[in-house]
Amino acid sequence: MYADRSTGQVFADATAMVNAYLARFAERAGTPLRPLDENGYTQARKGSATIALNVLDDHGLLLLLARVMAVPRDGRETFYRRLLELSFLSTADAAFAIDAAKDEVFVRALRRLSGLDYEEFEDLLDTVGRVADEWDDVLKREFGG
Repeated sequence: MYADRSTGQVFADATAMVNAYLARFAERAGTPLRPLDENGYTQARKGSATIALNVLDDHGLLLLLARVMAVPRDGRETFYRRLLELSFLSTADAAFAIDAAKDEVFVRALRRLSGLDYEEFEDLLDTVGRVADEWDDVLKREFGG
């Protein structure tokens, strides 16, 4: 069972809960957001960032990803160090991550679905979008891409 702690609203499943949170976020932000598709996926935008939201029901997780850039061919050690330093304090509840199969950098946040309330959902969505939007251009200028 999924329930929002602040409102007491009970949801039949994680998809219903996240869809309710998406609708609430869209209303507050004044921007349309699509509900989750049959695979538990949708997207949102913040500035130049596209945020993928994934409900991984089998694992009980909410995954938020925003692509930042391709991993640069040169200066990787310096680049990786920069990402780690930024992930220490600049990313709040999110972190930079690398998809090895695609050789791309993402801002990522992962949260268990149980106990997730709207305020946490809003914070995660805002944080991933803000960090990706803020750092994509900076990192591309610094390292190319």
